[in-house]
Amino acid sequence: MSETQSNRRQVVIILGLVALVVLLFWLLVASHLQSGKTRHAAQVQSGEQQTFHWKLVTTWPKNFPGLGSAATNFSRLVDEMSQGRLTVSVYGAGELVPALGVFDAVSSGSVEAGHGAAYYWKGKNTATQMFTAIPFGMNAQEMNGWLHYGDGMKLWREIYAPFNLIPFAAGNTGIQMAGWFNKELNTVDDIKGLKMRIPGLGGEVWRRAGGSAVNIPGGELYTALQTGVIDATEWVGPYNDLAFGFYQVADYYYYPGWHETGSTLELIVNRDAFNDLPEDLQVIVETAARMANQDMLDEFTGRNNTALQELIHKHNVDVRPIPKPVLDKLRAISEQIYREESAKNPDFKRVYDSYKAFQDGVSEYHKVSEEAYYKMMD
Repeated sequence: MSETQSNRRQVVIILGLVALVVLLFWLLVASHLQSGKTRHAAQVQSGEQQTFHWKLVTTWPKNFPGLGSAATNFSRLVDEMSQGRLTVSVYGAGELVPALGVFDAVSSGSVEAGHGAAYYWKGKNTATQMFTAIPFGMNAQEMNGWLHYGDGMKLWREIYAPFNLIPFAAGNTGIQMAGWFNKELNTVDDIKGLKMRIPGLGGEVWRRAGGSAVNIPGGELYTALQTGVIDATEWVGPYNDLAFGFYQVADYYYYPGWHETGSTLELIVNRDAFNDLPEDLQVIVETAARMANQDMLDEFTGRNNTALQELIHKHNVDVRPIPKPVLDKLRAISEQIYREESAKNPDFKRVYDSYKAFQDGVSEYHKVSEEAYYKMMD
């Protein structure tokens, strides 16, 4: 073999070795990439991804029946649906922040979420009150319809946006009782000078009717009634009121809850904290809130009558209707307030116009459905 042929053979061998090395290199790269994809898929499947931990503060005692259980249910649902990727620690009123400090705590980002009632924040914007309840307003079924299939949720989020908050409906008590009284309520004159714990627009109506309205956290109501700091209090309904023991410190239990006809409770989430979540966890938060919203209504519906019967037959509670002339006066005052607030606050007018239009429309159907059915049953 000539020297030239030998050199050519060496070149071919070298080129072949180079090609083999390149091939092996790319095979290794491809294998690594495929391994990464498989590992990522496994992580997605097993939940081994970035985890998040939130603090949630409430305006009521932790695990309190009905109101307090909603936050606990929300936390459990989020943990289960996310397979532990998002966990939520719940703190009752006063544990991390005062009961009425929830809004500011979540807005500032010191905690990620809160559970309360929008009418507590009327000092921020009077329009917030309509996202809980207004006197002679919609019932629970109608409120849920307005929020989720009307403009209610859109407007709610617009009102809360300047505070860096995203609200969700997260509970409904259904129609409430008018409250516990240590003085009889027979005429409009009996309201004069009567000190009552009653928040939101209901409190403003009560003041204009001649009473004195105060806003006291739920945990302080028993003592306030017992010591005479207040003459009356509204709270929720038989299920919650029995647990608070109001029958021990009040003489009369009046109905109906003219001031809270379908009270929506809220989950408020710090916008930055929510935006930090991946999309699937955002969906889980919204879904868990929606589930907690319905569950609370179901719980009150299932347990209110049993509690009422216990109050009447075991504790001899004097249950009375508010006389119609008193209700007529309270309703007339309510409508006057709506006109005045709409003239003062464009946000209030925008929300109230939407609220009232939906209420008027759905009431037309309920005349031939819900209302007609109850009349038939009577």
